[in-house]
Amino acid sequence: MGGQKFQYDESGGTFFYFILSFLALILVPTTFYFWPRKKKEDPTTKDENCNCEGCVRKRITMEHSDPYKGTKELLVKLSIVAGWALLAFLTYKVSQFDYEMSNFDPYEILGVPLGSSQKDIKKAYRTLSVILHPDKETGDEKAFMKLTKAYQALTDDEARKNWEKYGNPDGPGATSFGIALPSWIVEKENSVWVLGLYALVFMVAMPTVVGTWWYRSIRYSGDKVLLDTTNMYWYFFHKTPHMAVKRVIMILAASFEFEKRHNNQVIERPSDNVEVPALIRELPYLNEKCKELPFARSYSLKARAILHAHLSRLPLNPLTLEVDRQLIVRKCPYLIQEMVSCVSHLIMLAYARKIQRLPSIETIENCMKLSPMVIQGLRESEHPLMQLPHMTKELRAHLARKNNTRNLQQLAQMKPEQRRSALRSLSDDQYSNVVKVLGHLPLIDFSMKCEVVDDENSNVVTAGAIVTVTVELVRRSMSELFGDSTAKEKQGITESNENGDTGEGDADGEEGATDDQRQQQEVKVKKPPGWQPKSSKAHKSKPKAGVKPHNRKLAAAAAAAAAASAAAAAAAAAAAAAQTAAAASGEKTKSSKGERKTQAGGDEDNSADEDSGAESDNDVSEAAADDDDEWEKFQQKINKREKLEGRSKVSHPVHSPLFPEEKHEYWWTYICDRKSHTLLTVPYHVTNLIHREEVQLKFTAPKWAGMYVFTVCLRSDSYIGMDQQLDLKLDVKDPAAIPTEHPQWDISESESDHDEMQANDSEFTTDSSDGEDEETRKRAD
Repeated sequence: MGGQKFQYDESGGTFFYFILSFLALILVPTTFYFWPRKKKEDPTTKDENCNCEGCVRKRITMEHSDPYKGTKELLVKLSIVAGWALLAFLTYKVSQFDYEMSNFDPYEILGVPLGSSQKDIKKAYRTLSVILHPDKETGDEKAFMKLTKAYQALTDDEARKNWEKYGNPDGPGATSFGIALPSWIVEKENSVWVLGLYALVFMVAMPTVVGTWWYRSIRYSGDKVLLDTTNMYWYFFHKTPHMAVKRVIMILAASFEFEKRHNNQVIERPSDNVEVPALIRELPYLNEKCKELPFARSYSLKARAILHAHLSRLPLNPLTLEVDRQLIVRKCPYLIQEMVSCVSHLIMLAYARKIQRLPSIETIENCMKLSPMVIQGLRESEHPLMQLPHMTKELRAHLARKNNTRNLQQLAQMKPEQRRSALRSLSDDQYSNVVKVLGHLPLIDFSMKCEVVDDENSNVVTAGAIVTVTVELVRRSMSELFGDSTAKEKQGITESNENGDTGEGDADGEEGATDDQRQQQEVKVKKPPGWQPKSSKAHKSKPKAGVKPHNRKLAAAAAAAAAASAAAAAAAAAAAAAQTAAAASGEKTKSSKGERKTQAGGDEDNSADEDSGAESDNDVSEAAADDDDEWEKFQQKINKREKLEGRSKVSHPVHSPLFPEEKHEYWWTYICDRKSHTLLTVPYHVTNLIHREEVQLKFTAPKWAGMYVFTVCLRSDSYIGMDQQLDLKLDVKDPAAIPTEHPQWDISESESDHDEMQANDSEFTTDSSDGEDEETRKRAD
């Protein structure tokens, strides 16, 4: 382009503009997001907090969990203030550049008044040029250049005209595009340093940062769990399909998050060689003599002992093992959720016949049981009332003996004076803490709705159809039951006869079981679901006489695999059966409408025009109502999808004085078959239950018609004794037969000949057709 010049910034003006814009672009969002702010404490919540010893100690621990928090906040404030100070300085510099470039006044530069004579102008120029000449000691090249331009603007007629017209003695300048970088960057003397800086940033620093981030990120799954830990869970849960809580604790303690090589937060001290063996001697049934890896490693044994001490609420050294306990317990919720996910995926793989061993429902439920045990610091055998502050075993026994109080809901439904009398051994402050915690406990209204989506008759369940169970959870507080003795007690989950204790045998190399017990464990065959064929059930569940225990174990595995294959076959046929039923019902509807139209049209002597008009109006209204229903269902699907995409992990805080962090209430909901000990749906993790939530659980209906009873379960990951279950009675019908004959499908011979003639007609004229048309005209003539 003519008249344009591209050059680097000699004066530094454009470079300062670039730095000013870039700095402002960074400072504004940084100040908004990173400026330390103190949380506004609500005085009402402070009064509602529990003031028991454990909660007070937990709050102090959380406040001092980061000892460098104050220093970090001070450094952040200083950095932001320094950035704004630099921004102000750059703004001032840029304003000075603009003032110098836009205010060119030759009279002011020469120091003469406006309208001075040529003699005075020349005199002032001689005086200042002696001072500002670059060869003089007091010389200034830039000032001398401006002085020369000012003198020319007042003495030269052409320069004066240019100044008066353009504001510049040199006249209109060419349009220049500057590069906002100082010129010293491209100078030959600085090329080595510039290239070195580029190489350091783009070839060393950036690959190092990206590589470090990538190496750390690929070690973890989406739930902040090490992939090595996930692989270990897959191995042991596949190896032992039926696992007890004690075995689950062993696997949890063997997680690689507790090993120094995988987690830099783990601290190994010389005192562990003394304190850990002493702690192990206080804990029975720890199975510390297990030689199987990784259970025999020192980190696993230490984590297992600390977990059992946490569940037994044993006091630990606050400077050593207590710090380790907080680290271990803090990571347990993520690890337990990963366990649940692994077991559920193994069950689905067994249904799809990808693996041979089908994990039982007791295994995944034992994993879920462990979560509230860790959060509350209680063993499985402890009473739910022990979750309340200041509650002791003697006081709990007194409540059960004198007031027949068996659970938390019964304690909440007692009258205030009766409850105070029953807890008279507590002081007023202690009783106030008990009432606060009891009032904040969750009270879940658990309901469900069963339907077959995308079917004309959604209330009828056919064999192999996809059943959608919509679970509705409404969260209330236990304080609404205070003094209300008429409220119905929630139905808890009834455990099956097999409590999962048999999973601790030699399947995983433990030494506690005898040979007879191991043989009894191997002989046990998993009972297939009731909706599977009886022939396979009878054939697979009875081993032949004289078969060795090892062969019996293989037979049991084969029976489980057969059960999984039947479930997979039912799942594969579900979509086809549903489509077939929908097509059949649609054809029936169309045929009935066609018959009504034919009868109405062929009845000439009938004067039923008004009736036919009324029927058409009814059909239109019914169609409009169906459209409205379909539109509402479509909107509900969209809203549910949006809720799932933006699901948060914030609900209600949990009273957990032994958990080192603030914990929120989460829930699991799933469908299972208690008779066959099988899981029908993957457990859905509800993490955002504040007031009301809906969850959809889908599974394949049984392949054979009949009445079935399944169980819809709700489990808490934070509280013991809050689990609920509902019976799902499913009346499965045979799918509608596919129609093979229909009146509309009967086509007469005349209609078929007419259709063939129309099919043979072509919209393009050929030579043969032209000849035939001419012969026809000749015959007509």
